[in-house]
Amino acid sequence: MTNVAVIGAGMSGLVCAQQLTQAGYSVRVIDKSRGVGGRVATRRLFETQADHGACYLKPKGEVLQRLVNLLIEKGELEVWTKTVHEIQANSSSIIPNIPSSLPYIAPSGMNAIAKFLTQSLEIIHNQRVNSITFNSQNQWFLTSDTNEEFTASSVVIAIPAPQAVMLLEASVELLNNRFLEKLLSVEFDPSLTVMAGYPDSLPQLPEWKAITFKDNSILGWIGLDSSKRKNPAQPHFVIHSSADFAQRYFESVDLQQVGQQILENAASTLKLQWLKNPQWMQVHRWRYAFPKTPIKQSCLAAETPLPLVCCGDWCGGNLIESAMLSGIAAAEYINSQLEQRELPGIDFLDAL
Repeated sequence: MTNVAVIGAGMSGLVCAQQLTQAGYSVRVIDKSRGVGGRVATRRLFETQADHGACYLKPKGEVLQRLVNLLIEKGELEVWTKTVHEIQANSSSIIPNIPSSLPYIAPSGMNAIAKFLTQSLEIIHNQRVNSITFNSQNQWFLTSDTNEEFTASSVVIAIPAPQAVMLLEASVELLNNRFLEKLLSVEFDPSLTVMAGYPDSLPQLPEWKAITFKDNSILGWIGLDSSKRKNPAQPHFVIHSSADFAQRYFESVDLQQVGQQILENAASTLKLQWLKNPQWMQVHRWRYAFPKTPIKQSCLAAETPLPLVCCGDWCGGNLIESAMLSGIAAAEYINSQLEQRELPGIDFLDAL
């Protein structure tokens, strides 16, 4: 039987799995996708690739800074730009802003960061766990949407809190009210993300590489994503909508029409009329894009017969760094309930 089942192969789940694997536990990571990284995501499309989730890394604390330094040494990360621009509400003036910490990107795609963290891990892809129960053999019993079954002596749920609530419905009688109240208190803002490609014959690309829109009713962020690539096949942009706009149009049947509306607004705001006429366009829904009401704790443990803990970027903050620290905290909790072995902490990166 597996010591630990980790549900979710985002940054938090992968960091947690590394902690416990390096301590000698038997760990199995189960994820619904064919890749890893969660919202640290890259999509291959039209002979190129686009980072349609996390735009870049901006390290503020030690754990993310150490990961960035390591990936720079290995040639996986580099500084993207020294200036991230802004447009204030009800304005079309593009204001340069020198950030306190530089934005780092992966030329091969941001999901290279998550792939780096998968070393020596057992990961089962394309399996959406849809039920967690406690069986008669004193084990956690997990079933997937393809009727696969898994057992484990402890469980880490490393997915957005609303998804964790749905996953735990079958075991609600085992969960205390305080745990459930905390889990239910977490809300996320959605986002609609447009990826759009343009011909090489464009009159001129803008000088900026990224713009954040402040209090815009439709737009949240735009980046010249092709500027991250070594030899881009063609210019392409990634645009994230505002949370309010995504809330209104999230369930739209015709996402292409919604994407066109985003492009037209961006073209008008930025005075780049060609932006509304892409050669190709794809739109992606992020239902759980940004934690709006994260909890203060770095992980959320349940008082259950066997160890169960939730972690993610919605624990202790709302950024990638929060997700990593939450994964470490979840591993510490599981270890305290099992064999209390020595965990590597942030030094887990030294083994990769």
